[in-house]
Amino acid sequence: MKKDIVDLCGVIAETERPTDTAQTAAGTTPPRRRGSRAGYKRSRFNAVRHAVLSVHTVLPWEDEAEYLSLLGALVEEYAPQGPTEVHLVEEIVGIIWRKRRLRLAEAASYQRGLKATAHPFSDTLSTALIQVECSGPLQQIVDAVTATPSGTAKHLIELKRREASAQKALEILTEEKAGAYEAALAELDESTLTSWQEEVDEGIEDFDEGEDVDVDATSYTADASGLAEYLERSVLPFYAQQLRYLDNRPLIRTQVLGEAFDPGNLERLSRYEVHLDRKLERMLTMLLRLQGLRDRKSQGMG
Repeated sequence: MKKDIVDLCGVIAETERPTDTAQTAAGTTPPRRRGSRAGYKRSRFNAVRHAVLSVHTVLPWEDEAEYLSLLGALVEEYAPQGPTEVHLVEEIVGIIWRKRRLRLAEAASYQRGLKATAHPFSDTLSTALIQVECSGPLQQIVDAVTATPSGTAKHLIELKRREASAQKALEILTEEKAGAYEAALAELDESTLTSWQEEVDEGIEDFDEGEDVDVDATSYTADASGLAEYLERSVLPFYAQQLRYLDNRPLIRTQVLGEAFDPGNLERLSRYEVHLDRKLERMLTMLLRLQGLRDRKSQGMG
């Protein structure tokens, strides 16, 4: 490391010597110290214009303008002078750029794992809830991972409201009073009422077709007894099941994300990130030492 710094200092000294001599002979001030606004602008323009490493760093599908923006920001911060310092700054930019790729790779690894846990044959949901069986596991797994706490709370309130209306309708039907069927229908929420109407219409269509009807298939008559049976056998159990699912969304989310973790792939990414961090540290050390030596030289302390 020390030898590399000395060699690089020699390159900078050779690069700057003609300019220093000309300025001294003309009676002007020594080369600008770090922090000069004019120097910032010149260095920033030159570094961005001569970003030779961008050709090899930015992949075809990446945004070169974003890379150059990052380069310009670091040039503004470190104000490099001469090709060596510009090169070191651009090396730092390349490291940061690759670290961004690592974040994308990490996210992609998790997404692949999530796809595996959401597979129709995955037992993630049953593993997370043990005894709770829910329909539509693929969508429920996705919802459990992406839902916000506020969204889940809102969904719970709505589902409890619908369950309460179905329970009230069943109580009306159980009393067997005159007009109970119509009163029960009026009590149902719009979603449950629509599903009931579809259930009845489907049963009528099957009957009209004159085909053999599966005796094991569930069919309901459009009256008080049919609606009561539908609420007891289908609606209320479904709502109870969904409420258990919503109550356990945090467990499902934890289980899914845990199973999506791929230690083998992420370990390789982590090793690469450690390599980049060490390289970043070396580049920063070289750059700051070079600038420190240049500053002391410009102040006559070298």
